[in-house]
Amino acid sequence: MSTETPSSAQTLNDRTAELIRQKIVKGEFSPGQRLSEAALSESLDISRNTLREVFRILTKEGLVRHAPNRGVSVAIPSIATIIDIYRVRRLIECQALAQAYPRHPARKHMRQAVDTALQCRAAGDWQGVGTANMEFHMAIVELADSERLDTMFSHVLAELRLAFGMLNDPEFLHAPYVDMNVKIVELFEAGKLQESAAMLADYLVNSERIVLAVYARRISDTGGFDK
Repeated sequence: MSTETPSSAQTLNDRTAELIRQKIVKGEFSPGQRLSEAALSESLDISRNTLREVFRILTKEGLVRHAPNRGVSVAIPSIATIIDIYRVRRLIECQALAQAYPRHPARKHMRQAVDTALQCRAAGDWQGVGTANMEFHMAIVELADSERLDTMFSHVLAELRLAFGMLNDPEFLHAPYVDMNVKIVELFEAGKLQESAAMLADYLVNSERIVLAVYARRISDTGGFDK
């Protein structure tokens, strides 16, 4: 008989869900990819029952989907989802940056993220640039000192990475923003919070337009993303 308590089971579910989220953020799982219950439960060293509970959590977050007779797969975000993601990002990130304490510990996280992105760019590792970019934006949200926002935003970033994954050109997506991130950090470190936030707002509007344009073109060319 298992000695696992409900609270420990919940903790395991949450830990496993976060692990899969991070795999999505790092681009290890692709949009539309089928998730083998047997293979994943073995690699994560958890029972299939636990994995099914984790799938339920991630389904509610829009990160995986279950189709009858087809099993579970990584979700493919819709255009409406992308628009909503960017709306949330502008509301949260720009305010976090504008109202932050300039010497907040998250400043180091921001700087580390842009330094990593520069290193990855020099190595031609555009997937790594994308992951560093996600870390940069997570660090911005950390400026707000809200555990709830941190948790919610990690889910948003996972959905965003799925949208990026559909576009199949990480260099095109991430190259323009490496130097912008550096400039945002420099303005922030100089205490120019409003300028830093304004630059981020313009950056997010431009990023949204590019992602939506490429996304719509792919839908037009392929007749949809369903697999």
